[in-house]
Amino acid sequence: MGEIDPVAYGVLTAKVENLEKKIDKMEQSIEQLIALVNQGKGGVWVGVAIVSAISSVVGFVSHYFLNKG
Repeated sequence: MGEIDPVAYGVLTAKVENLEKKIDKMEQSIEQLIALVNQGKGGVWVGVAIVSAISSVVGFVSHYFLNKG
C-alpha cells in the first residue's frame, strides 16, 4: 500500500473547499435568476390580462356603434 502524501492531501482539500465555495455562489445566483424569471412570468400574465380587457372594451364599443346605424 502506498502512503498518503500530506502535502498533496492538503492541496486536494484546499481545492475541494474552493470548489464548494464556488458551487454555493452558483446556487445563490441560480436562485436569484429563478426569482427574476418568476417575476417576469407574472408581468407577462398581467400584460396579457390588460391587453385582453382593452381589446374586449374596444370590440364591444365598435360593435355597438357599427351596428347602430
